[in-house]
Amino acid sequence: MNYNKNAVGREIPEYLDGIGQLNPFIGVNKTEVNKNKAGSKIRVGKTGDEKLVSSIKEAIEKSGLSDGMTISFHHHLRNGDYVLNMVLDVIAEMGIKDLTLAPSSLSSIHDHIIPYIRSGVVSAIQSSGLRGQLGEEISKGILKKPAIIRSHGGRARAIEDGELHIDVAFLAAPSCDNMGNMNGRFGKSACGSLGYAMVDAQYADCVIAVTDNLVAYPNIPASIGQMYVDYVVEVDAIGDPSGIVSGSIRFNDNPRDLLIAQNAIKAIKASGLYKEGFTFQTGAAGSTLAVAKLLREDMKKDNIHASMALGGITGYMVNMLEEGLINGLFDTQSFDLDAVRSIRENEKHFEISASAYANPNSPSPAVNNLDIVLLGALEVDTDFNVNVMTRSDGVINQAVGGHQDTAPAAKLSLILAPLVRARNPIVLDKVTTVCTPGEAVDVICTDYGIAVNPKRSDLIEKFKSSGLELKTINELKEIAENLTGIPDTIEFSDEIVAILEYRDGTIIDTVRKLKENN
Repeated sequence: MNYNKNAVGREIPEYLDGIGQLNPFIGVNKTEVNKNKAGSKIRVGKTGDEKLVSSIKEAIEKSGLSDGMTISFHHHLRNGDYVLNMVLDVIAEMGIKDLTLAPSSLSSIHDHIIPYIRSGVVSAIQSSGLRGQLGEEISKGILKKPAIIRSHGGRARAIEDGELHIDVAFLAAPSCDNMGNMNGRFGKSACGSLGYAMVDAQYADCVIAVTDNLVAYPNIPASIGQMYVDYVVEVDAIGDPSGIVSGSIRFNDNPRDLLIAQNAIKAIKASGLYKEGFTFQTGAAGSTLAVAKLLREDMKKDNIHASMALGGITGYMVNMLEEGLINGLFDTQSFDLDAVRSIRENEKHFEISASAYANPNSPSPAVNNLDIVLLGALEVDTDFNVNVMTRSDGVINQAVGGHQDTAPAAKLSLILAPLVRARNPIVLDKVTTVCTPGEAVDVICTDYGIAVNPKRSDLIEKFKSSGLELKTINELKEIAENLTGIPDTIEFSDEIVAILEYRDGTIIDTVRKLKENN
């Protein structure tokens, strides 16, 4: 096998069975684009056509789904989603095999599909996230073809330019009428924004709405309109909305998280970007939620208002909107039930698609308007590359999400992470898996200090003139190793179990199967 070294120093094979030709990552904003947008099949409807069918099986039969096709789902119900598992159960019973599963992300509730991988119903997966036992099994090489991991913006790009063609999209619809007009605002399974599903609906050859809340026509407002929907099926339950709040979303006044957040606030203020009308995005982990809490307090005290907050929306942002501290929210994914309520009630809480959020092949994705983004990390290396996908033992268990979309787009990208996690150092010579390139990362905020990427000499000068004490990335690494010792080297086999695309479609890294002796 022939390899090419990419811009972050990773060896990328020229060709991979099951995927094809691979183009190595050459740097941020350096890939030339010469594609036109793709499209779905034209489906001509007739007056009086009935879209409502009696079961998922009937919908699948009418869709023409067959062996070797690609199916998609959205993950707005997160760890409360029932639809993906339900649909695969029916597909397996029908004897359909060799499918590519292309959801916007997968959570631990989707461990249910592991037997279907073993039996050949699913032979490939393309997703932003792989968690739980499913991630562990894929790390062991269970899939027939290597998994493809994309960011949220990268997935929207891949669908729109035809790299990822969806034959049938199954869309969980918390509120839907018999013609397919759907939204996530209402119903017992309300999940808020349907931002990921919007792209699937526009580009899939066939779209099936699966709802547990069939309402009278017309269902207004419609996040996804009837012109995109082929069939509607009613089921008892599409999910458990309490599962929306799961995984990375947590805040418990952990002193370490607060210390990291305090360092981040200092960096934000010293950057010069904290001023009237600034824009920002926070994540949903402990330290980034703590930043939102502290930022809210400071904005009140300083009488400063943000023009826009973006991304996955939490109750902290909702509170700031309702208090007049933010003029508007752009919501691709509602991260908790406060956000679900807000998008239903507040016209300044605006739903956007994943493409409008972060597709790099569009004139002005919303991420390009960001002043500040706060992101997490599993690992950071001395070149400022960030890993958000694999654990320290090399096992896939998280998601790329919007990390590599927002970091290069924002004027200031801050990575928030404890210097030590579970007795493992966070700062390493080389991260296990590069998800976001170091050239897109500006500042590392830890509980032991702040490091600035040397390429941002402007920030270094501003921080020092503000009296902010800085450490080099190598000093942070040394502190971490003094606390934990130097971690053992993980040994991998030559078998590639997953590839990580950069948002432009080039390959930034691969994930290899662990050797048996690890």
